[in-house]
Amino acid sequence: MTLAGSKAFIGQPAPNFKTTAVVNGDFKEISLGQFKGKYVVLFFYPLDFTFVCPTEIIAFSDRIAEFKQLDVAVMACSTDSHFSHLAWVNTDRKMGGLGQMNIPILADTNHVISRAYGVLKEDDGIAYRGLFIIDPKGILRQITINDLPVGRSVDETLRLIQA
Repeated sequence: MTLAGSKAFIGQPAPNFKTTAVVNGDFKEISLGQFKGKYVVLFFYPLDFTFVCPTEIIAFSDRIAEFKQLDVAVMACSTDSHFSHLAWVNTDRKMGGLGQMNIPILADTNHVISRAYGVLKEDDGIAYRGLFIIDPKGILRQITINDLPVGRSVDETLRLIQA
């Protein structure tokens, strides 16, 4: 894996973005700038309708109250389209879907966001499992990038925010 082209560096401003997301079952434009003044957890996952992805996305969504208590926004992002995200959200969890989500699911179809954050697996056009913690001033405070099969821990993410 290479971080060539990454604009994401600890202690530096997080790369800004604006994209379409699925929020509460609807399409909505979201930008990083609209979250200034609060912590942001932005995490990337490879693909919709896969087996590891829904468990960790659902875990973050189901525990959103814990993040909100800390005034933290949580967003998930992949290179799939917002249409694919919506179909996944509208698929029952028992059938491999996400079901109702309490966090936005960002679409990065042109790979601009995943490339800026250094998580794009160029040869496959999908994102590695990156997790970024951005402080209220928009500064990157934590970066974790895992290989495709390695998920992230909600407990560890909460610990890092409180550290």
